[in-house]
Formats: sequence, structure tokens, C-alpha cells
Amino acid sequence: MEGKAALVIGAAGEIGAAIAREMAREGAKVAVVDIERAGAEATAAAIKEDHGEAAAWGLDITVEADVETVLQEVVKQFGEIDALVNCAGITGSHAHAHEATEADFDRIFNINVKGVWLVTKYAIASMLRSGGGSIVNVSSIMGLVGGSSLPQYHATKGAVRLMTKADAISYASRGIRVNSVHPGPIQTSLSVAAAKSDPLGEEEYMRRLLSNVPLGHRGEPDDVAHGVVYLASDEAKFVTGAELVIDGGYTAR
Repeated sequence: MEGKAALVIGAAGEIGAAIAREMAREGAKVAVVDIERAGAEATAAAIKEDHGEAAAWGLDITVEADVETVLQEVVKQFGEIDALVNCAGITGSHAHAHEATEADFDRIFNINVKGVWLVTKYAIASMLRSGGGSIVNVSSIMGLVGGSSLPQYHATKGAVRLMTKADAISYASRGIRVNSVHPGPIQTSLSVAAAKSDPLGEEEYMRRLLSNVPLGHRGEPDDVAHGVVYLASDEAKFVTGAELVIDGGYTAR
């Protein structure tokens, strides 16, 4: 990714930060963006300490005017966007359909779906000006299979999966590739929080989860980062509309 301008949304979290660092190691100029600006700045600082090029922005991806402003600033500093990674998201409530509130539904769809669309909208405008680019949307194995633990999260990640495919078809002739990555059980603070809040309890939740992973353990953020960098890079020039599953075999059953 030497010389490419990369935009990583959700780069304060463990997976987003790993993606941003790996892109920088591969030579990209990385715009590190997150609603938690301090976390974004920490990721950017780590990249600079590793002799990479990065800058940080704070951004609420549900506010269109702010998305437009930040992406304009990114383009002004780094040039037109070559690669976008949409990695921001929340797990939301464990409530089932009859228990969830409208506020629960609106919050998770605003962040996990509307936010992905808004950033994509303005990143694509940049890519069209420069003649192409690559978008990687971080979905989840929960966007591939159903489950009762986080029903609204499943719905949002399924939406991201099909948004990816629709955009891949829509922009293929314009030189823009769009792919999704579907992590399984990855060791992050978000996954730990989900386990702790599950009605089963953290220990039983993790026992059941790992019993369904053929490799027998959780993955690490770098496992996802390597896959994302491949899809974002020119090494994947013939790959679009694809789903890269990184789950230790969870969905192979």
C-alpha cells in the first residue's frame, strides 16, 4: 500500500487500531478516525512511533455534515482516498424483538448501518475523482448466520454484508472494489463486554462460543488486520463483492 491514502473508521478500537497500524507498515498514509478522539490520537501516535505516517480525527459517523467535513480535511492533508475501512460499530442490546425499544433499534442501526453508508458516500466521491479505490467493510460472522444473543447486531451486520455487495456491483465499472470481512470470536474489549452482559454469564457464554470454534481459541486483532490489508491492496485487484471470513472455522459447520 505504498503511498496510498487510507481512511480507517473506528481506529481507536483494538481491531481498527490493528488495521491502521498494519496499513501504515505497508506504506500507507493513514487517516485514523474514531468518535473517541483520544483513542484515535493514541493509534496515530503509535503509528508515528513506528515511523509511519498518520493523523487523527474525532468523528461521529451518524452526523452527515461532520462526515463531509472530516473527509474533506483528510483529502486536503493526504490527497484523494485510495482505501476506506469501515470498522466502527457497537454490539447493542441483547433484547429480543418483543423486548427491544425503538431507541435500541435506532441507535445500533444509526451507527452500524447509517454510519457505514455516510462515510462510504463521501469516500466514494473522492475515489470517483481519482479514478478508483478500495472499500473494506468490517461486518461479522453474525452477518452471515442467525442467533438469539444479539438479534439487532445480527440484523445490522447482515445489512452491511449486502450493502457491500450492492456497492461492489454499482461501482465496479468505475474502478472501485468493495468487500466485506467477517470476524468471528476475536479477543477485544468489545467481545469481553458482550460476554459479560450476556444472560448466560461470561464464563458460560465463552465456553459455548469456543466449543463451536474448530481451532479452539479466539483470534487476535492482527488476524483481521492482515485480511483487511489484503483486500484494500492492489494484490486483491480482481476481488470485489467478496466475503472474507476470519473465524477459526466457526461458520464452516
